[in-house]
Amino acid sequence: MEDKQGKEQVTGNKLSDETFITLCMVGVLLIVFALACVVVPNFYKPQNILNLITNNWFLVILGIGVTFLLITGNLDMSVGGNIALTGVLSVYFCQEANVSQNELANGLGLPYLVAIGLALICAVGIGAINAFFVAKLKVPSIIVTLGTMMVARGTAQVITQGAQRNTSLPDEFGILGTTMLPGTNIQLSVLVMLTLIIIALIVEKKTVFGRRIYLIGANPQAARLSGINVTKYISALFIINGLLAGIAGILLASEYKAGISSRAMGYEFDALVISLLGGVSIAGGFGSVEGMFVGALILSVVTTSATGLLLSPDWQFTLKAIVTFIAILAQRFALDKRKG
Repeated sequence: MEDKQGKEQVTGNKLSDETFITLCMVGVLLIVFALACVVVPNFYKPQNILNLITNNWFLVILGIGVTFLLITGNLDMSVGGNIALTGVLSVYFCQEANVSQNELANGLGLPYLVAIGLALICAVGIGAINAFFVAKLKVPSIIVTLGTMMVARGTAQVITQGAQRNTSLPDEFGILGTTMLPGTNIQLSVLVMLTLIIIALIVEKKTVFGRRIYLIGANPQAARLSGINVTKYISALFIINGLLAGIAGILLASEYKAGISSRAMGYEFDALVISLLGGVSIAGGFGSVEGMFVGALILSVVTTSATGLLLSPDWQFTLKAIVTFIAILAQRFALDKRKG
């Protein structure tokens, strides 16, 4: 039986299109990894493989929210600016007050937990602004979120005077970002990423909320006619996406013990790329969180191998673009061949 929410289920021995595309991208991942092992010395070593999985935890966290929004046919380009603003605010809120003539060393002197709580509220606020304009006023999401991206980034630059804040911080500020899991060199941030992936998979596969997201993306008008409050669901996704960006911003600021206005430049594009690499349709109604995670691994392999080959940032960017373009074309070709 086919799922009415736009997701094909397994019938007999036939895989759903989403599972098929995910398996195809796993094949692409294996090919890209094999090529990297050939051209980059020691690329196959276990520690390097572990780094491929763990180093891009922040992109995966962003990719979760971006994936769900893409499935509904919406974009969120504000996440990079939101990360920068959240990190800067978390620092500013808990820096000691009036301790220096240097304005960048002075903050509000709030307790750390209060500081990160307020910073997360601001991150959610960016998501709520996006939700209001997109879901309520029907403004195209790319226009709204580009605007909020600039507002968030600009506010962060004002607070840091275009630089960064990294002094007069309490000792506990760096705990979240630098704590390692017992007996490993894996950051706590990776555990946060894995927890959020598990939650996202449960929502996607096992809940009414997840099924309705696919119906909204496949046919918003049919979703409305079937009694689904489309405005509520899209609003919830934008707010959740703001929260996810805030979590990433808090963890990154804690890891580097600094609030940097230029943090997360281009992350919104990388989050979009890993979702598309994983088979998420930019037109809506198709995609999966596990596919996005495979896309993140592909991007990680490409980026790490380019660094290992000592390619300049310009060539690294070009290489990522080429791999993304080829992978998306391969997805389209595979689906067309499968459907005859």
